[in-house]
Amino acid sequence: MSNEDSTLNFNEQIIAEFRANEGRAAAFGDAPLLLLTTKGSKTGKEHTTPVMYLADEHDSTLVYVFASYAGADTHPAWYNNLLTNPYDVIVEVGVETNPATPEVVDEPERSRIYAEQSRRFPGFSEYQAKTSRTIPVVALRLHD
Repeated sequence: MSNEDSTLNFNEQIIAEFRANEGRAAAFGDAPLLLLTTKGSKTGKEHTTPVMYLADEHDSTLVYVFASYAGADTHPAWYNNLLTNPYDVIVEVGVETNPATPEVVDEPERSRIYAEQSRRFPGFSEYQAKTSRTIPVVALRLHD
């Protein structure tokens, strides 16, 4: 089984557990997790990916996700999908499902938000250290 196949199987298990347990998945412990559904930039097919997020402290309709790809030197597919098809984004948080509008966060705000995520979850510092690219932060504006 290839790494891509094992990642897909892992994601499928997390997605099923997330949906069966009101937004919780044991592999992520208490970490805030959402399901991000995007339309493939090449295939046009829907793809759902479990992603850790950071809720905005002042705006309950805004969450941030991090295109870390565990520190790989390329962006995750979902990030490219967001850029190509920004009007085809669905976010599941807990039991709520909403369309969302993505916006890549610019500096210096990107660094501030990424630093906060890294403070809460030190793995994100490790991801940035593993790659030469700057890991993008994406704001997702949730809609009713």
